[in-house]
Amino acid sequence: MAVIRDMMTTFELFQPANVEDAAALLREHEGRAWVLAGGLDSFDWFKDRIKRPAVVVDLGGIESLKGIESTADGLEIGAMTPLTDVVRHPDIAENYGLLAEAAELVASPQIRNQGTLGGNVSQDTRCWYYRDGWICYRAGGNICYADTPTSMNREHAIFGADRCVAVNPSDTAPALIALDAKMVVQTTGGERVVDAEDYFIGPSTDIMRMTILRPGDLLTSIRIPSTWAGARFYFEKVRDRQVWDFPLVNVASAIRVSGGTIEDARVAVNGVAPYPMRLTAVEDALRGATQDEATAERVGELAIRGARPLRQNAYKIPLMRNLVKRSVRVAEA
Repeated sequence: MAVIRDMMTTFELFQPANVEDAAALLREHEGRAWVLAGGLDSFDWFKDRIKRPAVVVDLGGIESLKGIESTADGLEIGAMTPLTDVVRHPDIAENYGLLAEAAELVASPQIRNQGTLGGNVSQDTRCWYYRDGWICYRAGGNICYADTPTSMNREHAIFGADRCVAVNPSDTAPALIALDAKMVVQTTGGERVVDAEDYFIGPSTDIMRMTILRPGDLLTSIRIPSTWAGARFYFEKVRDRQVWDFPLVNVASAIRVSGGTIEDARVAVNGVAPYPMRLTAVEDALRGATQDEATAERVGELAIRGARPLRQNAYKIPLMRNLVKRSVRVAEA
């Protein structure tokens, strides 16, 4: 068990004024640098001395990474935009309310004032073994402490585990996937744009990362196309406490309905796998179906196929099934 200390180790702090300088610093100190966004997750790591970066690159002074702009095909949100701004933005509330609902359920108002959208989708897992300094697979060891006969794994994965059973903790991630958002990443080779669902990776791809970001990469913005503007949205988060808590399971859906028939749908969940899961089989079953109880029951069962619970988290199976059912049955314009 790690020894908890409220004292950070020393590091060199850089506060660049633009993306180009930030990228140059990350390249110069590749493998030694830590990117600081809102700082809420970062300072936990630093105070407990689990992460000890030699260099911290603070993005707080880069104004171009903040703000929400209308584009010819939707919206572009800077990665450093506070979650409170996402919740309050009129265009998001009117046309992409799914993201506003998800952002408003992140932690507490004080945290949303400081926390950023880019930070929320890029944060590391909350597995207590990993974050307390146990040398597990994700930390470079040769064991998953959460996947043993006596471990505490109530909050861990029922899908997608590969040695590591830690889950992705983001609330905004499934909403962005349901909205078909694009993530804009500044890499050493230039700008790269990827679908939100491809931004997140599981342990079978790289057990020490949760996103595609490599040392030297920087998430700069999130683009939301107009494709799903004004659709019927649903977001629900189940957690142990009503504030300042991470999801046990959450669900986000965007559905287009005409005359009671579902024309198209996107559904994603989080808290059940090491990455936010887009439920493509559920989406395929919804297209052309009637938005009624029978359809909700059918896709709810479909959503949980292949689930493999651990000793303490079998409750996530009926929970996920019911959340998916409600996301189809209750989604409103």
